[in-house]
Amino acid sequence: MTLQNDLFKKLTDFRRQLHSFPELSGNESMTSKAIIDFIAPTNPSEIVGGLGGHGVAFIYNGSSAGPTVLLRADMDALPIQESNSFSHKSTVKGIAHLCGHDGHSAILAGVAHSLNQVSISKGRLVLLFQPAEETGQGAAAVIANPKFKHIKPDYTFALHNLPGFKKGSIFLRNSTFASASTGLIANIKGLSSHAAHPEDGNNPDRALAKMILGLNHIADKKEAFHDFTLLTVIHAKLGEIAFGTTPGNATLMATLRTYLDKDMSTLKQMVEDHISTTCKEHNLQHSIKYVEEFPATINSNECVDIIKTAAAELGLNHQFLKNPFRWSEDFGHFTQISKAALFGIGSGINHPQLHNEDYDFPDEIISPSVNVFTQIIEKLLS
Repeated sequence: MTLQNDLFKKLTDFRRQLHSFPELSGNESMTSKAIIDFIAPTNPSEIVGGLGGHGVAFIYNGSSAGPTVLLRADMDALPIQESNSFSHKSTVKGIAHLCGHDGHSAILAGVAHSLNQVSISKGRLVLLFQPAEETGQGAAAVIANPKFKHIKPDYTFALHNLPGFKKGSIFLRNSTFASASTGLIANIKGLSSHAAHPEDGNNPDRALAKMILGLNHIADKKEAFHDFTLLTVIHAKLGEIAFGTTPGNATLMATLRTYLDKDMSTLKQMVEDHISTTCKEHNLQHSIKYVEEFPATINSNECVDIIKTAAAELGLNHQFLKNPFRWSEDFGHFTQISKAALFGIGSGINHPQLHNEDYDFPDEIISPSVNVFTQIIEKLLS
């Protein structure tokens, strides 16, 4: 199936509209409304709003019993100032669609407007526009929402555009597609004192230094893990800028990444043990919390095979990736509740990278992406 010129233009204009008015994770109210207005004319059997915040699902029922197939797009933007100068650049200071979620949403909207050419004779198709992917909170919130029980899928599919890869080619991987990751925040409590009498306090400076050095070595202990593991210290703070005061508090932040969820559990435990032991050595109190937690995206081999067959039938170049991506995707939550797979589509070898200030989603990959999804629908619901 080839998108007609008028539909392609309609989707391109819609994508650029979304790009011009980006919204951060958890604040996608205008984006959600724009998507509802754009898709409502396709006459879905049901529209379910308020999923995990501003998420919205469009349900299309077949005429007989069958599986529920869910296609998911993310729709939140990033807190980054865009440097592009084209006419559809972000109109919101410090916020921009620099990951391509505007394009992902336009693709799924294109699927909705292409359903008149697709036979859904059994089961249900669900088009889910998910909020808050960038913070790792959206997918879990959608799944936890009581309304989601009504649309729990048997199969779930999603894509992500891939800068640095051949434009329009499909990229697949069995097992892990994207890494698990989490942010760690360790707060350390000592005792402040006058800087002239540091002996009257308990400065956490030496403990903080030891923690940083230790954390940088933990992920290097390859024998403790089954696969790729990475720990990056991203921030450290000691006291305040006050030359008359010895610090009494410190904060340490790090990002943990693994290809496997079981390695994430091991890495967390090793980090916690190191911080706890160091604090005990220096008579310090501490607390640890995790933020922006993403499980690993573990693809179902059956779903990957369906995507591969769809791409082959469309004559699209497709290939398997040797290694998972180090970045994370909260689509991993869907891979835990259904047969699911995330695949990639190339944005161009020399295309600006994700989260770069000059990134913009390439409209040319909207058509092949819509076609892969509609081919999947045909295979499972016709």
